Amino acid sequence: MNALLESAGIAIQAIWSAKLRSFMTVLGNIVAVTSIIAVVALIQGLNASVKDAILNQAGADSFSVQQFPITTSDEEFDRFRYNPRITRSDMRAIERYGGDQVAAVMMESQITGQVSYRDKQIDNATVHGVTSAFNQFSTYDAERGRLMSPVEVERSRPVVLVGWEIADRLFGSVDPVEKELQVEGVRFRIVGVSKKRGSFLGQSQDNFIVIPLNQFQMLYGSRRQLSITVKPRDLSRISAAMDEATVALRVARRLRPRDPNNFGLFTSDTFLDLYYRATSGIFAVLVGVVALSLVVGGIVIMNIMLMVVSERTREIGLRKALGARKVDIMAQMLTESVVLSVFGGIIGVLFGSAFAEIVSSLTPVPAAVEPWSVVLGIGITALVGLFFGLYPASRAAALDPIEALRKE
Repeated sequence: MNALLESAGIAIQAIWSAKLRSFMTVLGNIVAVTSIIAVVALIQGLNASVKDAILNQAGADSFSVQQFPITTSDEEFDRFRYNPRITRSDMRAIERYGGDQVAAVMMESQITGQVSYRDKQIDNATVHGVTSAFNQFSTYDAERGRLMSPVEVERSRPVVLVGWEIADRLFGSVDPVEKELQVEGVRFRIVGVSKKRGSFLGQSQDNFIVIPLNQFQMLYGSRRQLSITVKPRDLSRISAAMDEATVALRVARRLRPRDPNNFGLFTSDTFLDLYYRATSGIFAVLVGVVALSLVVGGIVIMNIMLMVVSERTREIGLRKALGARKVDIMAQMLTESVVLSVFGGIIGVLFGSAFAEIVSSLTPVPAAVEPWSVVLGIGITALVGLFFGLYPASRAAALDPIEALRKE
């Protein structure tokens, strides 16, 4: 341990005595680690943001039934092009035949519509129409006021739950609960305000309202596409609940055993898996291309260390003449190479974190600097320094002390 500390001290002293050259040596590592930390931070931030957005929309405790399954080609979509629309009879079939695995079933639809209050107007609000079981799903909540009651929804009362942004833009600091706003010119009484969800890639997730489905269909017509959301009694048995819902729909739609499902079932994990499959290859290539610059930085370090060995030939010969072993010389050179590389890695981590935060503050792209990425960045630079320092260190250790002392 003392020998290692002594080698580290000599290496740091040598680095400090040639500060400019040392900085130029690790510049490649600084650029590489800066790029890696920034890219990983942006990827992690984007992944977390996408996950939150999907969970806010789809819910972690439910699954949905839609007209079409996920398709990845035109040929595959052609097989499902003529799937029947989702109807209320499908919802009733799941309620009736879903077995003891299903806790709640909701039908919903959505569209972009106009919402106004007095002289203020929002033209791009997302309007959700829901059935009476909506209050049993975690995707809907009320921070102020309350949710619409099942009776109000069933009787198609003109009541509305508004998102945080709708309340803020139309009412400001005034409490909107029990106030009336207009949806496509029709008056609705506000019963609650949903808590703030934030934004995703610059798009607000709070620009929505929720009204009874019957009211929705009176405003926008009954031909709008519908979907069904199902909540299982036990989240750990969501697969069993999906199987029950599949059987119920196949029976209701009179499908024969060999007929494929003419509907699609989705969970939040379905959309997350689709996102990860679509982006994992791109992210891997991006990180790989950036990591190639570490190899360039390592080659630069090896060349500089070879030059250092040449410059300090007499010093190495003197140390060997005074009793230094080959392993001591190798340890000194390797320590200097690793310290140089790690020094560049630390600076790169600081620059990369700062760059990611700047990008996050100036653009809608979120960033999240994870501790493991910092450890990984510094660890990789240490390995780069160790690997590319082996050859110069072995050259230094192999010097003949007599020949080295003769060198001018």
